[in-house]
Amino acid sequence: MAVTKSFKELVQRRVSEDKAFAAALLREGIDTMLAGDIDAGKAVLRDYIKATVGFEKLSEATATPAKSLIRMFGPRGNPQARNLFGVIGYLQKQAGVEFHVMPQPR
Repeated sequence: MAVTKSFKELVQRRVSEDKAFAAALLREGIDTMLAGDIDAGKAVLRDYIKATVGFEKLSEATATPAKSLIRMFGPRGNPQARNLFGVIGYLQKQAGVEFHVMPQPR
C-alpha cells in the first residue's frame, strides 16, 4: 500500500513540532525491528530520518554514503549490525534520548 505524500508531510511536520512524538517514532522503529518486523522498522526509521536529520547529514555523521543509507533503509535493504547500530546511536544522540533493551517480566 502506497503512502500518500500528504501523510508523509503530516508525519514530518508533527516530528518537527513535537519532540515527544519524534522520540516515540524513533522508539517505535527500534522496537519494531527488535520484535522481528525488520521491514516495518526500517520504514519507520526511514521516515524518522527524513523528518529529522536527513540522509545527507546522517551520511556525514556516520561516514556512510547517503545512497548506501537510503538503500539500507529501503524495502530491500539489509543493514549490517555495525551500520545499523551506528545510525541508531547517532539518532538517539541527536534526539537527546537513550533507549535500553530490558527483558519483559514473566
